[in-house]
Amino acid sequence: MTTLELLELSLLAGGGLLAGILAGFLGIGGGTVLVPFLVALAYQPVQAVATSSLVILVTATSGSMQNWLMGTLSFQRVIYLGLPALLTAPVGAYVANYLKPYILLLGFGLFLVLNIFLVEVRKRITSDEEGAMHQPFDPILARILTGSTAGLIAGMFGVGGGVIMVPLQIVLLGETIKVAIQTSLGVIAIAATSACVGHFLQNPDNLLLLPGLVLGMGGLVGAQISTRFLPRLPDEVITIAFRSFLAIMAIYILWEAWNSYRLGL
Repeated sequence: MTTLELLELSLLAGGGLLAGILAGFLGIGGGTVLVPFLVALAYQPVQAVATSSLVILVTATSGSMQNWLMGTLSFQRVIYLGLPALLTAPVGAYVANYLKPYILLLGFGLFLVLNIFLVEVRKRITSDEEGAMHQPFDPILARILTGSTAGLIAGMFGVGGGVIMVPLQIVLLGETIKVAIQTSLGVIAIAATSACVGHFLQNPDNLLLLPGLVLGMGGLVGAQISTRFLPRLPDEVITIAFRSFLAIMAIYILWEAWNSYRLGL
């Protein structure tokens, strides 16, 4: 293995570590960090999206297994949301493979901007951790909408979708914050699996196994670090830091989209 290859693997491990730390702090997938990071390492946008799905599959499955061992995972809730996600994730992967790189980057950049505001929305919605809102929507339609949305964005953008899925469960299904997060992680594992299969069927070369596994291992370590130190940090500090990071990533991705468009890629 050459020095350049070792350097790239070290960078991938470090990127996975950072993504795991940030994901653990906010209880969401690390795709918002992983995709810009892979693009910065000169991977094609669709490769970044597909490989990010593989990383999220590793971390979400690990977290769900831990929740299952602790007896806090409801398989019924996960299946109800996971089935729609299972169907829509390949659709998102299909769309991602046929979009021009600059359009995919533009969409992801706008998604990052949306996440900046959704972090605050979720914080306000979930301020009461013990009480759940009254369920004003039809539960079947609510589950279809929540799961389908999560699957679609998982396939298209290589993210877990927890930042959207958690508020939707609380608003549409009346779940508590803790139940919503635990269920979201299980659904993310299903959606990421389906997204990986979809990307592989579209183009096997887009699913980079070694980089994905290295990032995934780094993410597992990062999640352990964040869960240990999370109670010591004020919520406001975490929220401001993450939103600032998302803003920087959004600017970078939108700049890359402009360069890709300018070069006719």
